[in-house]
Amino acid sequence: MRPRRIDAHHHFWDPADFDYPWMAGDAMDPVRRAFTPEDLAPELEANTIDGTVLIQTVSDLDETTQFLQLAETTPFVRGVVGWVDLTDGRTDGTLAALDERFPGQLVGIRHQVHDETDAAWLDRPDVRTGVEAVGSAGLAYDLLVRTRELPSAIRLVSDLPDQRFVLDHIAKPPIADGWSPDWARLIGELAERPNVAVKLSGMVTEANWDDWNADTLRPYAEHVLEVFGTDRVLFGSDWPVCLLAASGYSQVVDTVTELLAGLSQDEEADTLGGNAIRWYRLEND
Repeated sequence: MRPRRIDAHHHFWDPADFDYPWMAGDAMDPVRRAFTPEDLAPELEANTIDGTVLIQTVSDLDETTQFLQLAETTPFVRGVVGWVDLTDGRTDGTLAALDERFPGQLVGIRHQVHDETDAAWLDRPDVRTGVEAVGSAGLAYDLLVRTRELPSAIRLVSDLPDQRFVLDHIAKPPIADGWSPDWARLIGELAERPNVAVKLSGMVTEANWDDWNADTLRPYAEHVLEVFGTDRVLFGSDWPVCLLAASGYSQVVDTVTELLAGLSQDEEADTLGGNAIRWYRLEND
């Protein structure tokens, strides 16, 4: 049987439903419209992708509920990484209520940490309590950080060694500006913690949108694969955000496949699907 291929990071949204602060500015015009399962389904079929993980886009519990409802009726969505308020002291109760209503659909929680003014937001006691509740509920916690927040992310995962963490977008290195030794050093330090995996995703929009190719991204992919190992790297398209810099979903899949060309068949299968199934504990895969 062919190994399952899982896109571990994509989004849906509709500007008519929610306000997306990160979508401001003329540069975002190409993605300022509704993106739905009907848009993604043919892309998955064309690229032999068997399932996906749907990721939150705004700090709104209503979006999480909407995504969980969508997952119940969208067979290719194998799990949802949603948002809950980590700071309100009620995270455990909120997660329990979501699981009771949508059993098995929620596989992780995420917060846009890189948008917080406090670089050490993850060190806050109320945040830590919320993240611990995520782990107690058996869910992964997605780290959405840049280089600035990596030190606090390292402290968090070090203090919670029994909890699963997944780093989104390889911590968004400033690819368009050139190699960042700070990013390389800190992501290497984070990778020393075995309870963290990383998504090979979001790279194309950190590069120059109009001038990139696989070779542009290769040093970053190779560094991530070296420090994390092929058992802790997950493929994610970051669709439809990727459309800001890529001609389409297929270009992102083809680029990642090219970057993984030196791996063995088993290692490639892990990166393109097996690791997502294990780290998110996806059901029915």
